[in-house]
Amino acid sequence: MVEAKIFNSQGYLIVKNLFSAPEIEKLTTIVDRIYDQWLSENRADVIKHQLVNMHSLTNLRYFESRKTERLLFFQTLAAKQLTKLLDDMFGGDIFFHNTQLFFNPFENGRLPYWHRDMQYSPIDDALQKIEQQNMLSLHVRIPLIREQGIELIPGTHNSWDTDLERDVRLELNGHKNSEDLPGAVLISLEPGDILIFSAQMIHRGNYHLNTSRKAMDLCVGKEHPLTSTYLDANNLPTIDELDRIENNQWYKVARQIARTTIL
Repeated sequence: MVEAKIFNSQGYLIVKNLFSAPEIEKLTTIVDRIYDQWLSENRADVIKHQLVNMHSLTNLRYFESRKTERLLFFQTLAAKQLTKLLDDMFGGDIFFHNTQLFFNPFENGRLPYWHRDMQYSPIDDALQKIEQQNMLSLHVRIPLIREQGIELIPGTHNSWDTDLERDVRLELNGHKNSEDLPGAVLISLEPGDILIFSAQMIHRGNYHLNTSRKAMDLCVGKEHPLTSTYLDANNLPTIDELDRIENNQWYKVARQIARTTIL
């Protein structure tokens, strides 16, 4: 499969016009409401810490008395054209892990920073390196407005850091994680496009080229001990909701993992 070959080679894949305009409109309406609620609760931290994202948009707390809207959200996120693409690329047993929304920092005052997602976990960097080839942890970026919003270092899903990449990523030997790195690719996306990329490749946001950003990421992958324990059952459909979602395989796998990893 051509898409799988491209991803395996570079660690990311751009698919144009995967979502329709009505689908993007549905997602935007729901995401805007959730973001407004979250922002009203966290405005001080957003300003103080120059936050650039929030997570867990499907959490039950955002849908009190909004059961129909939550069901619509889950159904739209698991669009058949998306789940089929990922199944064709990576095989079955993909599970839904979480969602994130990315936006510009307050007054655009924060510098972009290179990272691999799991470096912010307590898992030792050496273990991450060993297990990198055994994990499938993906971001599916769905931009709700046009953006040049992310930079990637192709191939770093298959290779660990060079000396320079490590020094920059971890701010060692006088380096800063905002420094430019060789080989970086800046991705441009329109609403309806998606970007699939490995969470463990080296990447960073780009804020300064966008007057505003509104990019939602689906976090999906395959079960692995280093990632599955972070699954929050409150972000998953209830049993009743699961039965009402036509294309529910991602969520069924996630609920099974949650039963075995969450006490």
